[in-house]
Amino acid sequence: MGAGGTPSARASAPTPAAPHRHRATALHPGAWWLWALSLGTAATRTTNPLLLALLITVSAYVVITRRPHAPWSRSYGAFVKLALAVLLIRLLFTTLLGSPIPGTHTLLTLPEVPLPDWAQGIRLGGRVTAEGLTFALYDAMKLATLLICVGAANALANPSRLLKSLPGALYEMGVAVVVALTFAPNLIADVHRLRAARRLRGRPDRGVRGLLQVGLPVLEGALERSVALAAAMDARGYGRTAQVPARVRRTTAALTLGGLLGVCAGTYGLLTAAGGTYGIPVLLAGVAAAVAGLWLGGRRTVRTRYRPDRWDARAWLVTASGATVAALLFLAAARDPAALHPGVIPLTAPALPLWPAAAVLVGLLPAFVTPAPEPPSSKEPS
Repeated sequence: MGAGGTPSARASAPTPAAPHRHRATALHPGAWWLWALSLGTAATRTTNPLLLALLITVSAYVVITRRPHAPWSRSYGAFVKLALAVLLIRLLFTTLLGSPIPGTHTLLTLPEVPLPDWAQGIRLGGRVTAEGLTFALYDAMKLATLLICVGAANALANPSRLLKSLPGALYEMGVAVVVALTFAPNLIADVHRLRAARRLRGRPDRGVRGLLQVGLPVLEGALERSVALAAAMDARGYGRTAQVPARVRRTTAALTLGGLLGVCAGTYGLLTAAGGTYGIPVLLAGVAAAVAGLWLGGRRTVRTRYRPDRWDARAWLVTASGATVAALLFLAAARDPAALHPGVIPLTAPALPLWPAAAVLVGLLPAFVTPAPEPPSSKEPS
């Protein structure tokens, strides 16, 4: 090759440091999870469909603008479909089994099946009222919003990088969770790839026959990945532990178990009206005990971290934006519960409370302070 071709070849070659620079500017995966879980926590404080729809819109916008081009980031659509299925199932159950909400606007009347005396309080069929369906829709939207927020965390946070950021005491459990979260999007990608290949060959990709023809190769690929992952983990010495005194192990177990019980009791107190006085102190004490137990438990794990992710100012901003949304909706639920929990008797259109809606918009901050995703790599002819 002549001397004139060498500079152009060097110019067209990809720069090896580019992925490292993008990795250095990428957001910590734990910040994405804290942001998404905070939005999901905010969703549990309201049944107002307008606020819930606004929470879904905020999470969807951040996912669209900041989702990386990776196989594991395609799981967001699956969570949206799961949320829609939750809505339909809840409405179907309300239609068939009735609703505890009395109503005067009858939409239809189904044939009612008589039940024995021991099944009092349960009915099959009967009147279907608009008030009952509206109440079921409001309640189901809360769970659907929570599922979509979890899907946003799955689409934004790299599971392998999240595993590296876990405390040493949670390493084994984190491996199992991250492997599951990694394999689920890969299964979805395999299904799309195999269905596209069958369509190109003129073969059916829907129905029972198409499901069987697609499901077997997907299962085979999952087993091959599992075997390869097990071999890689065994080669890297997965499962090695350090020698720790028995008293340290007992102290670690007591702190971790007591901290988790405190977190559960404090969370229950926050979610109920009667436990509002003790919820926050018990929750903080539980978190402190759990963190101390995890720190002590990390001493028995012998492993190092290659290029650990940094928790920088942007991670604090992303986490703070989600925590602000959750805190403001907690405050709004305490000060104006009627606005966040619209009634269905009488049946009226829900109103959008202004300052809680403005608080939800704070969750859009990650779309402006985090780096844009790296464009997909494309091989161009030199």
